[in-house]
Amino acid sequence: MSPRILLLGGVTEALSIARRLGPEHIYSLAGIGRVPQDLACQVRVGGYGGAEGLAAFVREAGIDLLIDATHPYAAQISHNAAQAARLAGIPCWALRRPAWQAQAGDDWREVDDWSGLIEALRPFRRPLFTLGREPLQHLDEIPPEQFWTLRALEACPGNDRCEVIGARGPFLLADERELFERRQIDVLVSKNSGSVATEPKLEVARERGVPVLVLKRPGLAEVDREFWSVEKVTAALEL
Repeated sequence: MSPRILLLGGVTEALSIARRLGPEHIYSLAGIGRVPQDLACQVRVGGYGGAEGLAAFVREAGIDLLIDATHPYAAQISHNAAQAARLAGIPCWALRRPAWQAQAGDDWREVDDWSGLIEALRPFRRPLFTLGREPLQHLDEIPPEQFWTLRALEACPGNDRCEVIGARGPFLLADERELFERRQIDVLVSKNSGSVATEPKLEVARERGVPVLVLKRPGLAEVDREFWSVEKVTAALEL
């Protein structure tokens, strides 16, 4: 009998796994973004109340295997998943999306945190932020000489020195070129998500000689097994 799986989603690749799961399994989403309607497996939307809450759900639902396929920067969720699996006495696997690697012509500058990022931004005037919603907490800190362009999943209010663009990948190379040109972007701010859907911005930065401030990936919890592709996960699950 195959194990009952709880798949924690977050990256696009998780949906590829979910599409192969039957009705006894559960695909879990935090609620950010679109919820798929065409899956054979169950879909659960929302949080669990930390590691203990997740462990309780695992026990109640009779889960045999927890798979963490959340975003590379969702460190707290990943730590909760690993701890919950230990508390519930089941294995935890993780799909880890490989990071982007700098190429010839790239000017990447890694920063550890928000304060390091703000310091690295000082010489620039027209940054493009692709960090999600986090910069929205700092709109009142924008220096008078800078104008920020923020891109997030949903449009929301900015201010006199910041415009927020609501857009979802995948992004086309031609559209990214037009954005950089129209906004006169002189620095790109990005996580190293490793996503193919958002990679064109890096190519445009390379073409234009625009530096990229890369927010360092957080450390993630140890798990029973790590995989670096959907194919490796599904092979291990014999799906």
